[in-house]
Amino acid sequence: MVLVGPSGCGKTTALRMVAGLEEITSGTLRIGTREANRLTSKERDVAMVFQNYALYPHMTVYQNIAFGLKLRKIPKNEVKRSVNEAASILGLTEVLDRRPALLSGGQRQRVAMGRAIVRNPAVFLMDEPLSNLDAKLRVQMRIEVRRIQRRIGVATLYVTHDQTEAMTMGDRVAVMRQGVLQQCDEPQTLYARPKNLFVAAFIGSPAMNLFEAMLSDDGESLQLGTQVIGLGSSAMEQRKGLGAFRGKKVVVGIRAEDLPILESDSHTSIGVYIEEVEALGSELLVHFSIDAVRVTGDQLKEDGSEELPAAFGVVGEGVARVEPRSTVRVGQMTRLQVFTERLHFFDPDSQDAIE
Repeated sequence: MVLVGPSGCGKTTALRMVAGLEEITSGTLRIGTREANRLTSKERDVAMVFQNYALYPHMTVYQNIAFGLKLRKIPKNEVKRSVNEAASILGLTEVLDRRPALLSGGQRQRVAMGRAIVRNPAVFLMDEPLSNLDAKLRVQMRIEVRRIQRRIGVATLYVTHDQTEAMTMGDRVAVMRQGVLQQCDEPQTLYARPKNLFVAAFIGSPAMNLFEAMLSDDGESLQLGTQVIGLGSSAMEQRKGLGAFRGKKVVVGIRAEDLPILESDSHTSIGVYIEEVEALGSELLVHFSIDAVRVTGDQLKEDGSEELPAAFGVVGEGVARVEPRSTVRVGQMTRLQVFTERLHFFDPDSQDAIE
């Protein structure tokens, strides 16, 4: 389970409450079938992996991994067996005699994990364990942590602010904002069916394009700035909730991959001006401007008690993900196809998805 959200949203506090380092003011914490609210950290049987590794510099890798077991007066032969088994799982067998200063960042993180693994806890708690690594190593360690977690099969609560890390590592991902759980789902469900504007804006890289729009009285077209996108009669059948928004404002969301370049005009396309093109090898990210009001994630209101202002975003700016062979150039006008069946609709007042 991955807890993800912007800085200050409460994810580390939640982790510390599970660990027993922070008092729980209300609610119930269960670890397995046990209620753990009143248990001490020691009694909860959890092992924590920290962002800064927290290794003892004067000890070898073997001694660092074995330290907790020795404190618990585990017999020497049992300690040796546990450490060697953890080192084998983590690929540390060759460096057991080295001190942390002689290890790479990835190896140090694996040592910190090894110290947790030998405890054989009921739950692993990981607080942004990869944030100190460089980008390439972070990708490699994401895969390794997943592989290790599957192999040992222990429930793991993992905190990160990096939504890519959350999406690639979590069996389930819980999105938090200002101490409130926004949505908890499998990663692909979060991406395909966000429950509200915050989740839609937060999950996905690049972020979902969100614009103010007006639904026609008959519900068969959508006005985006000065442009009209045909939805067809099936739009209402697919989304029953849209019926209540005929002739009203909505927020429409479009994923970058759902905006391919179009060679000719179409009633389901939009005209845009190309501001910038990022060549990423396997794809191009085309940054465009459009005469529609954009909604940005950091401008969303904090609760449902007030309406969004009439112009609550900034004009223009969106991004499309297109194939690398595209001939699109900065400074040109072009048309983007809109896959209308993949559009996301949100209530501008409540910010909730229109189902």
